[in-house]
Amino acid sequence: MKIKVGAAALLMSLALTTVTGCSMTDAEESDSPPFAGIATTSQAADATEKVSSELYDLIGLKGKATEPGPGTNACSGKDPEKYFTTFHAWTFTPASPDQLDGVMERLREELPKHGWKVVDFGPDNTKSRSLTLTADNDAKKHSVKIAHWAEENPPKLNLFVVSGCYQVPDGEKVR
Repeated sequence: MKIKVGAAALLMSLALTTVTGCSMTDAEESDSPPFAGIATTSQAADATEKVSSELYDLIGLKGKATEPGPGTNACSGKDPEKYFTTFHAWTFTPASPDQLDGVMERLREELPKHGWKVVDFGPDNTKSRSLTLTADNDAKKHSVKIAHWAEENPPKLNLFVVSGCYQVPDGEKVR
């Protein structure tokens, strides 16, 4: 799946700015994501979907996740035919609204046990002051921003997973 321009590109730019923490940045280019390796867009999307699935398992609650799969976007400042990032935005709605009580604090404790470094935790700047958690996984070259939308009916978690910058194999182009 390739998302080209419009709202998805704006969302990706904002997400890379807010999601990518210090440990996920290259020393040379602090505004761009780290190099994630060489992969086809399909292989990279599969890796991002796997990271999302692992996060779903870490949530540890029964409920429903939205279905849209990962998308791709260009890496800032790099050749868009050769370099790309993947992202996966999804929402988790628990079977029972009260199940989300304490889930963000539990994730804050559990994520580091699974290779994640929590780089930000606290209320966001929205009117609802949603509790958010941003974490990086250097080994997987992915970051996640999780927001607990407690004011929604029903309450839910919103997750935005983003990869580092991939390069397509020689002779291929970003699809």
